[in-house]
Amino acid sequence: MSPTPSRSKPNVPLRWILMLAGVLVVFGGVFLVKAVFARKTNDFFDHMPQPAVAVSTFTAKTERWNSDNQAVGTLVAVNGTNVTTESGGVVRSIEFQAGQPVRAGDVLVRLNTANEEATLKALDAAATLAQVQAERWTRLGQDQLVSKDDVQQKQTAAASARAQAEAQRALIAQKTIRAPFSGVLGIRQVNLGQYVAPGGTIVPLQQLDPIYVNFSLPEQLAGKLSTGMAVTASVDALPGKVFEGTLTAMDPLVDPNTRNFKAQATLRNPDGVLRPGSFAKVGFNLGEAQDVVVIPQTAVSFNPYGNSVFVVTKTARKPGETDMQGKPLTGDKFIVTQRFVKTGATRGDLIAVSDGLKAGETVVTSGLLKLRNDAEVTINNSVQPAADLHPQVQNR
Repeated sequence: MSPTPSRSKPNVPLRWILMLAGVLVVFGGVFLVKAVFARKTNDFFDHMPQPAVAVSTFTAKTERWNSDNQAVGTLVAVNGTNVTTESGGVVRSIEFQAGQPVRAGDVLVRLNTANEEATLKALDAAATLAQVQAERWTRLGQDQLVSKDDVQQKQTAAASARAQAEAQRALIAQKTIRAPFSGVLGIRQVNLGQYVAPGGTIVPLQQLDPIYVNFSLPEQLAGKLSTGMAVTASVDALPGKVFEGTLTAMDPLVDPNTRNFKAQATLRNPDGVLRPGSFAKVGFNLGEAQDVVVIPQTAVSFNPYGNSVFVVTKTARKPGETDMQGKPLTGDKFIVTQRFVKTGATRGDLIAVSDGLKAGETVVTSGLLKLRNDAEVTINNSVQPAADLHPQVQNR
């Protein structure tokens, strides 16, 4: 009988090593293919031609501008107040009409003073008696029949009685309300028989001629203005009418929040057509005319770190350039470059550029948000943003 051959024992570690090697080969191949595909994709997008952005343009030009400046302000009365009473009382008579002009000192309202006048009579009688007694005791003092102290007491009592009577007269006078200055009255706030408390409003009063206009200006103009210079003003309520005046005051303080300072001009207003509280446009001239480079305001990107424009330049295409579909491109191409500029005054839709741009250079006026440095653009000026020195609003 032949012996049974022994079965070989399986090599488990070798099988695990071979299995792990196979897994690593499979997954390594997958990751390698994925990395190659991602790199090819990135290279494609990195070198993919960007589509040109359609923009409108404007050629910077030189214009001769007067050194006129404008500001917006508010009309303020030279004197304006709500007429009140210092002493309370019942309205006995109203001696004005709402909206009428008055002069300083004109009587507006009289309050009931019957009780005060009766008290005044008693005080006048007491003052007269005290004065008679003081004079009698003065003569007795001269004859040394009474002491000097008694004489001084009588004289003091007489003076006190007179002072009380004068105080009562002042109280009665306070109940006759008069115009504190010349001006135009507003709508009355009281009626006959109404009790008016101290400080209660009787009627508004505004002095209209002359009239102030208060406005704010940037701190750069602080050294260029002087009191006495001529200014003009216009209001929307009176189109086409210009009012002349002079600069009368400038606030020495610059607002740290806005970097502006306040100024005040005085305008002639003989007809009283300018009313306090109205919005006004103020104009003034700082000197002779000068040449400036101007562009539309839409061409400027206003930023806290500086204003900038996109300047268009024409360059030749490189051989072999294609579009996104792979078609060859011919002709010149237009490239934009961002450039920081220093801007100045504005006139209508235009703005002056004092540094960073020359006349004859072309800037982008629309589509700025889609641009970046060295971006290619196509110019379409069939529709242009407004660029008028004197724009007019049309009713539609």
